[in-house]
This record gives sequence, C-alpha cells and structure tokens, in this order.
Amino acid sequence: MSDSTPGRLPALPVTFRPARTRAVLLTAGTAVFVAVSLIGLLLEQFGPGERLSFVFTAALLAGVLFLLARPKVVADETGVTVVNIVSRRRLEWAQILQVNLRAGDPWVFLDLSDGTSMPVLGIQPGIARARAVADARALRALAEDRSAAGPGTARG
Repeated sequence: MSDSTPGRLPALPVTFRPARTRAVLLTAGTAVFVAVSLIGLLLEQFGPGERLSFVFTAALLAGVLFLLARPKVVADETGVTVVNIVSRRRLEWAQILQVNLRAGDPWVFLDLSDGTSMPVLGIQPGIARARAVADARALRALAEDRSAAGPGTARG
C-alpha cells in the first residue's frame, strides 16, 4: 500500500489467472473423465478394447478441458511469461508498450515493441469481470513502472 506508486503495484513475482474459469474447467474435466470412464467400464456388453476406448476418449476430453484451464501470466523482476492454451512466451518489460482490456475484449492484449499485438488469455473478463479489470490494471501499472525504470533497474 505504498501511495507513491501508481496503480498500487503488486509484489513480484505475481501470477494472474482466471481462477473461476479454471476451477470450472478443471472440475468439468475431472467429472467428464470419471463419468465417461465409469460408463465404459460398467457396461457389461463391451469387451476390453471397447472399454479401453471409453477411457481413452474420456482422457482426451478431459485433456482438452485441462488445456483450456492452462492460461496464466507470471510477472517477475525481469519480465512477463505469458502462458496461453498451447503456447508460452517470455517477454522483457521493455518489449511491452501497452496493456489493453477494452470493453468487449475476450481477454487482455499486449502491444509489443515489434509492432505486434499478443493475446493474454490469463486475464479474461468472462466470469469475473471485476477481477480481470483489476488484474489488467495491475499488469499495466507494472509494465509502465518497469519500462520507465529502464533496463538496468528492471534487470536488477
């Protein structure tokens, strides 16, 4: 709670992730795996190969839901690691020009120094809009503070 810092900077390292969405996806993935596997194993007319295919299908469905629960953003002293569904990218603070979460956006976007924009699925306003807005503001404040501090300060 330092009033001299803009936007109340969180202590580093900090992880941002859509907790409610993640909880729903992990719970649904587990429930789907258990239900489909049990159905396959309890149906007596199926042979071992067919039962195994039920378990395999259940594992695939659960795996997809677990992948959807993967996104997060980890900010530390030297930069940000963005973990999306199937990708991971490490960015230095100086590479982040702007953190955007506009009305109607499904998640945060980072404007990068190479002229591209990168989606950040770890901050998404779907279920918990207020939390996503607070996380986006915190990430924006960190990016502005770390970029303004210069490379020598951000790297220690």
